[in-house]
Amino acid sequence: MNNQYQLTATIVLYKNKPEEPEKAVRSFLNTNLKVRIYLVDNSPTDELKSLATLDERGEYIFMNSNNGFGAGHNVILRCPEKMGKYHLVLNPDIHFEAGVLERLYNYMEANPDVGNVLPKVVYPNGALQYLCKLLPTPMDWIGRMFIPLPWVQKRINDNFEMRFADYDREMNVPFLSGCFMFLRKSVVEEVGVFDEGIFMYGEDTDLNRRIHRKYRTMYYPEVTVTHAFEKGSHKNWRLFLIHVKAAVYYLNKWGWLFDKERREINRKAIAAYTSL
Repeated sequence: MNNQYQLTATIVLYKNKPEEPEKAVRSFLNTNLKVRIYLVDNSPTDELKSLATLDERGEYIFMNSNNGFGAGHNVILRCPEKMGKYHLVLNPDIHFEAGVLERLYNYMEANPDVGNVLPKVVYPNGALQYLCKLLPTPMDWIGRMFIPLPWVQKRINDNFEMRFADYDREMNVPFLSGCFMFLRKSVVEEVGVFDEGIFMYGEDTDLNRRIHRKYRTMYYPEVTVTHAFEKGSHKNWRLFLIHVKAAVYYLNKWGWLFDKERREINRKAIAAYTSL
């Protein structure tokens, strides 16, 4: 086991404006933990390499190709010797205050049956992001992309995003967003890395589901991070097609209508967390 780092992180870059990932990098490095951050750049040029000079704890890896979100993170997830006891999959559009990482680290230390933990995530204006989700059905993923009726989308989202639950309490969630995955290294070694058959959108669903089979995957609202999230696939035709392709791949892998495990996992989550 690598005892050099308590926590490592990867940020996958792709033609980002430097000021956004710089905030994420500075947030991560603002800690007393022994850390290292890997900046995996899928961009066509290495213009973002200066981000690694912010601190000696940063390392820049230029891929010279864009093989996808999961593949970028796998550059480190496939190398246990580069990872700390815990590893954070971090989006470049996230920032947070000092102390967040320490509290999540201590939470994982106190709960060895937890494989992944997600804090409360808010928009820059402070509004809550509903990132605790059930395992998706075909309607959850594909239906809401192709049915533009607001009342239909609201009905799907209210259930899929577990809006029936109390987001101020801890929950063991089937699908936690991939924007901030605080992972236990030993669990990654056991269940595997991101499925690179998914270029983007859904690779987090797949990995969290594999972890959830054997460990708790927890939402922990005692700490908060800010996510400047934009639904790119709702605005960009290319990203929309990538989203559809990812949904089809995931459903082919796990099951469309006949997914008994999904049905049982979702039933338990609804029963456990429906607010009374």
